[in-house]
Amino acid sequence: MVHMHVENVHLRFPLYSRAQLHAYQDGDGFDERIIVSGKGRILGVQALRDINFSLKSGDRLGLIGRNGSGKTTLLQVASQIMVPDKGEVRVDGRTSNLININLGIQPGASAQRNITLRGLASGQSLSAIEEKREEIIQFAELGDFVEMPVETFSAGMRMRLNFAIATAFEPEILILDEWLSAGDIAFREKATARMQEFVKQAGILVLATHSHRLLLDNCDRVIWLDNGKIVKDGTVDEVWGAYSESQKALKIDARNDVPIGLGG
Repeated sequence: MVHMHVENVHLRFPLYSRAQLHAYQDGDGFDERIIVSGKGRILGVQALRDINFSLKSGDRLGLIGRNGSGKTTLLQVASQIMVPDKGEVRVDGRTSNLININLGIQPGASAQRNITLRGLASGQSLSAIEEKREEIIQFAELGDFVEMPVETFSAGMRMRLNFAIATAFEPEILILDEWLSAGDIAFREKATARMQEFVKQAGILVLATHSHRLLLDNCDRVIWLDNGKIVKDGTVDEVWGAYSESQKALKIDARNDVPIGLGG
């Protein structure tokens, strides 16, 4: 039975420089994520703080929040690409992450070789890779280029190959940063159908998105992140509703923030 348990996770990005916040020597008045010494030196950025959630087979979790809220960082921690400074991530099951599908492609190697390398990197056996090889090649529509180095491919050909490899193997735990699509209109239709099936196969889904429709279609629970912290955790309707109201309030505040001397 697959599961994921994230407990009391904190993650800091240290800054090894002499950068200072000269205007805030007392440590007040700046973004709360910035860690500053008493002398105003920037020590780092607190990317995640006190993150807790558990998922079991069948769970579908969405992550929402403004850009810079910590969504992608949390996906990387959940994928065990990043190690938290405090807390732990316990995972039972093979994780497939589609945070950056270009990661791991070897430009000097052929498409055939990259299928093998990417498959092995994702934890697949050689026999499992061979079972999927022809399907990947056909889906990517590479034709005679399949034995050519990837560095000779067009951008579209690379995207099709990356997408075909990334979605070829049934995921146990799928971690997804926005919805993947690729190629021209004809290929995009095929890619969308493949993504829908790929997501359905996952034992657990963690999806970071800005799309209400994707949440409604794919998730039964949502976590709203802001400044690296969980603001709200609940159903799609209740969390999206609270998040939407907060964004409306921010827009109103921005419109009312008129510099002195310019207002009517």
